[in-house]
Amino acid sequence: MPSVLSSISSLLLVVASCRQSVEAFSSSSNRRQLVSHQICNSALFASRDDGNNSDEDDNSRPIQNNNSQINRREALRSALTGAALATSSTLITQPSTANALSLPNPFTPAYTQSNNGRYIPGKRCTAYLVDTTIPPSLIPYRASREAAILKNLGMGYGTSKAPFIEDDITLNNMMNKAVFGSISAVNNAVGGAGADLARKGENYQSFIFLGANFDDTFTAATAGEEGGDAQLAVGLLEDICKPKERIGNTAIGLSFCPQGCQELLDQYVNGGSENALLEGLKGKGVDEQLTMAHLPILRFAQKKRFPLLALAPELQDLDTVRKGGLQSLDPEKRETYVADAQGFIALTQDPRFKLYTEKSLFKDFRPSSAAVASDEAASKAEQGNYFAEKILVHEACATCISKWAASRPNALVVTIAPIPDVRFLGGINGRVPRISQFLNKDSLVDDEAVTTILLNPNAKETLSESKWLRLEIGTSPGNWAYQTKVADYLWFSSMPKVNMLPRMMNEQ
Repeated sequence: MPSVLSSISSLLLVVASCRQSVEAFSSSSNRRQLVSHQICNSALFASRDDGNNSDEDDNSRPIQNNNSQINRREALRSALTGAALATSSTLITQPSTANALSLPNPFTPAYTQSNNGRYIPGKRCTAYLVDTTIPPSLIPYRASREAAILKNLGMGYGTSKAPFIEDDITLNNMMNKAVFGSISAVNNAVGGAGADLARKGENYQSFIFLGANFDDTFTAATAGEEGGDAQLAVGLLEDICKPKERIGNTAIGLSFCPQGCQELLDQYVNGGSENALLEGLKGKGVDEQLTMAHLPILRFAQKKRFPLLALAPELQDLDTVRKGGLQSLDPEKRETYVADAQGFIALTQDPRFKLYTEKSLFKDFRPSSAAVASDEAASKAEQGNYFAEKILVHEACATCISKWAASRPNALVVTIAPIPDVRFLGGINGRVPRISQFLNKDSLVDDEAVTTILLNPNAKETLSESKWLRLEIGTSPGNWAYQTKVADYLWFSSMPKVNMLPRMMNEQ
């Protein structure tokens, strides 16, 4: 704007100077004309009898006037042309600067507008569906759809394990959707033949697993929250528990609490003090730092009066298995932790579970010392005990969850567990359908009734050796039949980096 004003002022100055020069030229021309007129008059008076001379002088005056007018026009035209050229060159050479007085042009394209040199990153979604394709792909969901997804989970609809198909309404299928879709909706409403009864009733329950390591990864720390994973879990729980089906029919499972802490959790939910809970858990040997990380979730459960479930085996029992294997555990306690003994044993021979064990479970094994690591036999024995400990933890947690839900129609259990215990759907979450069907032969719980969401995962937590998140295990042709995706959803507190999101599909 200042450059434009300066250009206009310079133009006015040039025009004013040109006007002065024209007036000076005009006055000098008038003086010359006056002198010539006096000379002509004197000549006229000197020779009145010479008519030819008089006629010549009279004819010469209009010619002189015309010449003076033409000269003035040419001078003014040349001055204006020069001023215009000077102004245009000034506008071209001087860069325009924006200030508070400048008004934006609404028709200017966004990519041509200046941001004063600031880097503005592209907006990315924070919720992603891991689609069951080969290999799996990521489908980002806009923020406006996140609440609807979580409410559907809260209503017990679960998550489909079939590949996502974007079935838009087109001219080809408009009447098909209108007619048969209406018939299907009415049929489901009245409970007619073929009605979808698999997602409700006394034999159906749903389960949600939130995988969180509470280590405040990049996306959790960027959100500016202390305990980003716990805050994100509470935010998801708020939307999950909004449907009316969740009133008095919802529990929150805690995989870090031994089952002996159940009485402490019940007292806290019924109005007990927070300090009493923290002291009681500390006395039971629970990691104090881990308890503090779960504190926002504990407060949410007390506020909503949701039961808290202590899921893990007792610490001394885990220590026994870690040193001597499952056979060293007391049979009565083993029966408490393992309800479906035959299914528990048969699972270890399943090819899919073998792939999970090799590609995920054993990845977290670390020898207890350098001496054990150097001794192959000792390392293998310790690895076997580690395997026994992990599958006992997974079976005990899944059994406790299924027992609570089995006697409650349309119940929902949301379990908070470490990412290694739920990733690739082979840990606690993978055992729930089998145990539910063992406890109730008419149970409708299947794989789609179980939803797994990883909170703020990074590449390392998905066992990736690069910056990209790993979405699957079993990528070789021989393992395609058992290929398993890392989870159903990936949820972030803030926008994840673009270099950690592989195989992105269109935003939904």
